[in-house]
Amino acid sequence: MTVWDDVVGQDRVTVRLAAAARDADALITAEHAAAGAGSGAQPAPPADAGSTSQMTHAWLFTGPPGSGRATAARAFAAALQCVSPDRAGEYGAPGCGFCDGCHTALVGTHADVEIVRTDLLSIGVKETRDLVRRSSLSPSGGRWQVIVLEDADRLTEGAGNVLLKAVEEPAPRTVWLLCAPSVEDVLPTIRSRCRQLSLCTPPVDAVAEVLVRRDGIEPAAAARAARATQGHIGRARRLATDERARARRTAVLKLPLRVDDIGGCLKAAQELIDAAGEDAKQVAEDVDTKETEELRAALGAASGTGGRLPRGTAGAMKELQDRQKRRSTRTQRDSLDLALIDLTGFYRDVLALQMGASVALANDEVRDSVQRIATTSTPERTLRRIEAVIACREALDRNVAPLLAVEAMTAALRAG
Repeated sequence: MTVWDDVVGQDRVTVRLAAAARDADALITAEHAAAGAGSGAQPAPPADAGSTSQMTHAWLFTGPPGSGRATAARAFAAALQCVSPDRAGEYGAPGCGFCDGCHTALVGTHADVEIVRTDLLSIGVKETRDLVRRSSLSPSGGRWQVIVLEDADRLTEGAGNVLLKAVEEPAPRTVWLLCAPSVEDVLPTIRSRCRQLSLCTPPVDAVAEVLVRRDGIEPAAAARAARATQGHIGRARRLATDERARARRTAVLKLPLRVDDIGGCLKAAQELIDAAGEDAKQVAEDVDTKETEELRAALGAASGTGGRLPRGTAGAMKELQDRQKRRSTRTQRDSLDLALIDLTGFYRDVLALQMGASVALANDEVRDSVQRIATTSTPERTLRRIEAVIACREALDRNVAPLLAVEAMTAALRAG
């Protein structure tokens, strides 16, 4: 097992990252050798110095949801911190997967690897300034200071401008690994200073294999989940392991048969919104109570005082409550988006049958419903329905009220 094993179906990207990790290791080795020879420790040259080096100081990982861009970034971060003398695996590069550097980087406890992901709608200026300050520090372990920003597409414009300076003039041993769905989701001034890696949707068979190997899922269940999510690794794992996720997907796939009249459209829309709200509520039950109790204890709310907070600490509690509210909003939006992706997959299957395409159905378990819609409509109507789902996703991105956006979509599905 190496750090590259979970980078599924991305051989071209993995080869480039492995080559960069080798060059990065050579830079560190040369510096240590110079220091050991008594010539005086010199700072490592800039990561992108020299036309032959595959290493650079800033990378942009892009790819569709589920392609594993964050997984690839974390694997690269681990390879940069690898301290094993062995170069295991077919790539012959750092990233053994078992040394202290690899292990701590992958699990998120390495002192020189900062993994940033957000459960909010955006990343603001304050958080980005904290990252920039972190990036200016020298690595404590003697190798690289690595910042993995998994949601670079959620940077506000102001936050992006703060980040730009750090990417333009990085510290000698700092590496930025930015992840986003596409290059258009990142400021042009930032992406022009990054080496870009484009990931693709991994093959269904490869996703099923990793679910079996890594998560211990039964092969038939892994294959069904991988096919249903069309190569989305994270969603496939959730679908294979979470009964509630399977139940919600089943309900979504019934929607196309329930929009025969306006009443059915409105009812289906409300049920989608309610299901997304239930997801947000479940996250709140799992996380919010624990966060609140931990903060109250940190602020000194002793049990002997009836749980009252000390004077002057109400602002910290209000800040936490605001954050929890924003997280709930994002959870609801993300849940809705997953439902809309499943709905798009349903109509993709309808279109495949209508066009006689020789492709496997993603939703084979509801083939009868797919066949019914296919025989009672036309390819043109199916395309309009797919466009209606896409329009709903775009409306949600623009912060249109979710119920209004979904009602407009279900009405468009009825009209076809």
